[in-house]
Amino acid sequence: MTFSSKLIEKAVEAFASLPGIGRKTALRLVLHLLKQDKMTTEQFTTALSAMREGIRECITCHNFSDAEQCQICSDPRRDRSLVCVVENVRDLMAIEETSQYRGLYHVLGGIISPIEGIGPSDLNIESLAERARAGDIREAIMAISPTIEGETTIYYLSKKLQPLGVQVSAIARGVSFGGDLEYADEVTLGRSIVARMPYEIK
Repeated sequence: MTFSSKLIEKAVEAFASLPGIGRKTALRLVLHLLKQDKMTTEQFTTALSAMREGIRECITCHNFSDAEQCQICSDPRRDRSLVCVVENVRDLMAIEETSQYRGLYHVLGGIISPIEGIGPSDLNIESLAERARAGDIREAIMAISPTIEGETTIYYLSKKLQPLGVQVSAIARGVSFGGDLEYADEVTLGRSIVARMPYEIK
């Protein structure tokens, strides 16, 4: 792809560095922005810059937040005895889209994967245990992608939480084994949360 402008080329390269965006799509986005008035473009870049500078991690659940605690954790209407444990923020957002769940969350930041060198200490597991020790959690729902690594993570968390008096359950397997949670449709994911099952250590 040949460019008549180095500025356009750099802008295309910036967009193309985003996941799921090829160079043709990046060029289409850049040309679209060039057709907009200057204020629109400035609002776009200002929003991105403000997000990058202002976003932080919730001190309770590790979700993205504008403040010290995210809107979900600070919502008094939420069931504080129920915590849904997810791998990442994308999974949290997918579950929120179902409108089937009214508890709190805990974002692990990944799953245990010895092959990739990710162990329990690399994840937000200890902070989950601290929440359990505080006596606030009655049930922890494991909404983790059904893979071998996911099952290993659920097993580890169960061994950690059940002695603390926390009931551990797993989402119903309407989500296929080996699939990514974020790609499940809203109806299937919502039903999986509602039809969760107690997780038994074998």
